[in-house]
Amino acid sequence: MRENEKKFLEGLIMLKGRRGGILFDEEHDIPIEIRPENLNTALHEDRVRVLQTGKTTGKVTEILSRARTDFVGTIEKDIESKDYTIKPYDYRFYPRVLVAAHDLLGAQEGDRVLVELSEWNDPKKRPSGKVTTIIGKAGVHESEIQSIILDKGLALTFSRETLKEADEIKKSYPGILPQEIKARREYREVATFTIDPETAKDFDDALSIKKLPNENFEVGIHIADPSFFIKPGSAIDKHARTATTSVYLVDRTIPMLPEVLSNDLCSLNPHEDKLTFSAIFEMTPHAKVVNKWFGKTVTHSKKRFSYEDAQKIINKKEGIFYEELSHLNALAKKLKEGRKERGALEFEQDEISFILDKDGKPISIFKKERLEAHKLIEEFMILANNKVAQFMSEYDKRVKSTFVYRVHDVPDEDKMQELLVLLRALKYPLPKKTRELGLKEIDEILSAVKNTPHEELVNMAVLRGMAKAIYSTKNTGHFGLSLSYYTHFTSPIRRYPDIMVHRLLFSCLTGKKIPEKELQEYESLSRYATQMEILATQAERESIKYKQTEYMERHIGEERKGTITGFSEGGMFVRENETLSEGMIRLSDLHDDYYSLDESGFFIVGRRKKKKYSLGDAVHIKVKNVNVERRLIDYELVL
Repeated sequence: MRENEKKFLEGLIMLKGRRGGILFDEEHDIPIEIRPENLNTALHEDRVRVLQTGKTTGKVTEILSRARTDFVGTIEKDIESKDYTIKPYDYRFYPRVLVAAHDLLGAQEGDRVLVELSEWNDPKKRPSGKVTTIIGKAGVHESEIQSIILDKGLALTFSRETLKEADEIKKSYPGILPQEIKARREYREVATFTIDPETAKDFDDALSIKKLPNENFEVGIHIADPSFFIKPGSAIDKHARTATTSVYLVDRTIPMLPEVLSNDLCSLNPHEDKLTFSAIFEMTPHAKVVNKWFGKTVTHSKKRFSYEDAQKIINKKEGIFYEELSHLNALAKKLKEGRKERGALEFEQDEISFILDKDGKPISIFKKERLEAHKLIEEFMILANNKVAQFMSEYDKRVKSTFVYRVHDVPDEDKMQELLVLLRALKYPLPKKTRELGLKEIDEILSAVKNTPHEELVNMAVLRGMAKAIYSTKNTGHFGLSLSYYTHFTSPIRRYPDIMVHRLLFSCLTGKKIPEKELQEYESLSRYATQMEILATQAERESIKYKQTEYMERHIGEERKGTITGFSEGGMFVRENETLSEGMIRLSDLHDDYYSLDESGFFIVGRRKKKKYSLGDAVHIKVKNVNVERRLIDYELVL
């Protein structure tokens, strides 16, 4: 590229640790590779300016903005000086940060800390920084969990002002006043109950059902009403806007709202009158919605079910609220059939749960069972979210273009083609249409692998190719659910976008004009909520991976059953079947032959005996080694 043809690109750089990074340019689809020597102090997710040096290569010329300036790491003594260095917690943060002894804040070697990076402009020099928070000793449960939280920027503790405001709301709340009841639809006498996980402490949603004289059903989806208590611009509202979501880790929940609200005033606790925002549907026995109503209500949950409790009653066909549960379950099945006919996708992905001892060590890991009761709740939440979004889209053009939608784009075509290559390697039939796969074709693929050894593997491959659901004021529909309209209305205790939706919906229902300034905020708030949701999901997954490796460390030498999930030049990835803990069997540990990776990337084959190990194969493994700090598990094959 000649000097007068210099081309500069701007965008976010995604690092691969010491192996350099990739620039995702906002105007072009081709990613630009940045070698380590061309990073010019760029750090993960920084916004940078890059000089394109080749068709797919470049070098950073300017840091436009830092994604963050604080990092988690472990203190180590620097060999070259009397100072200390920070060994980064995140492998993508490649430099060691120098910290002078007087900037340690009293921390010692081996401590996990949060360090603030000083200005760093010279790639030939190591960056310097100072400790701002001492987390604790590395390897200790609390230190590791706090490291995950701080590394993702999720340590959003409630300010004194926020907690004081919440306490004042509690103290001054007189209960539901007669005038408030008059302003709402009365539902306290209708059979209403919640169905949630056994460990749940806050209850966002409740269901009610009653049979009408015309043989139809009136189904109420009653949602907690925090917007009654939380005023825009208040300290609580500001915190919730910053957090945007509750975070669920293996041993704790970081709530979006103070406990006084999330577990008490707003929560639909059993045997308490509560303020709710409801979606009421008249439905035929075939689950066709013939009438709908949205508005504020007063409800009274008469029973708190766990999923397991509700399922037992459905199975036994007797017990408290059996008739109501039975009708709801039958309607949910009809709703699911309707989704299936529309082509909506359904993934049956395994999830795990942990039993921890008093020190946070994992005693047991087990798969969660997905019950009909889970699907029952899911179907009615989808129904409410869909109908609210549709109502708001049809209400007013001005509101339609600024409403907060939950959208899901079409799949990435390249990754879908990779999926077809995988199916061909696994010897499954391909759909007739193999370009621009739509819902019909993806459903054919999922149906073909249903109840086979490769089901989970193919499901994961499909998910990797799917776009991520995001919040947006531009409605592009929800591909996975095959819906033209979708939002999040049903979990305002734990998601700020739901509070935004409640406020917008209530303004429309009461004929209030929404200020232009408020409407203009919703797109930026939607983008921010999506980013925070991604961080929360990453933190949850990291906490799970941490506990999986910690658990496996206690079981080194044990033999277990696993499934091959992938390959690299160095080995094959295997997921243990019960705990879903993924690790690697290194090719160098396979002593019965010399194995190499086939060019397809879907199997390895022995040079002499021609023995083959393919994706999805069941294997007998032994836990060989575990590195908890790096979250790595080594397995070996039991022949």
